[in-house]
Amino acid sequence: MLTFAFDVGETILRDDRYWASWADWLNVPRHTLSALVGAVVAQGRDNADALRLLRPGIDLDAEYAAREAAGRGERIEEEDLYPDVRRALTDLRAAGHRVLIAGNQTVRAAELLRALDLPVDAIATSGEWGVAKPRPEFFTRLTHFAETTPDQIVYVGDHPANDITPAQAAGLRTAHIQRGPWGHLWADEPEAAAADWRISTLTELAALATE
Repeated sequence: MLTFAFDVGETILRDDRYWASWADWLNVPRHTLSALVGAVVAQGRDNADALRLLRPGIDLDAEYAAREAAGRGERIEEEDLYPDVRRALTDLRAAGHRVLIAGNQTVRAAELLRALDLPVDAIATSGEWGVAKPRPEFFTRLTHFAETTPDQIVYVGDHPANDITPAQAAGLRTAHIQRGPWGHLWADEPEAAAADWRISTLTELAALATE
């Protein structure tokens, strides 16, 4: 049996609330920030550059702390999950596979994800590990977390450069999901095409794993 490890943003969670909350905090129209996120994504830049375009010199860590102190910090609730998530995770576990969540998220996000009581074996984030994708150390840490060999892990993500390419370089199998801005924009790029599996919904994984 395999271990399936899932990215978070735009793989299991919609990013709508995340960016809307930043727009509200910075007092700019939500559409403005959304458009800037799309622009920097298309340029292959860090999506946080959208915030830096709006507020040059912004200290994101300080702003994050200020939001938390003001009671306007991170929230992850059931409505933020894509509709296929619980069924897909449940089906994989029912088939005997191990299921993990491991993505580029904060320590707080890990706490909020655990509070959702998802049908997974374990959850970890880059904030807890002190290393983020696409660095190879993230996938080394993930392999230890999974307690198996790299070739028995399938990393599922939407971002070819952050998820698919570095996971493959670390010896993991990969599944690219075509959703969210990264998943759609770069769906035809060689990095996405190189994934072991290409899917449009997470519920496809259980059947593919039997092939």
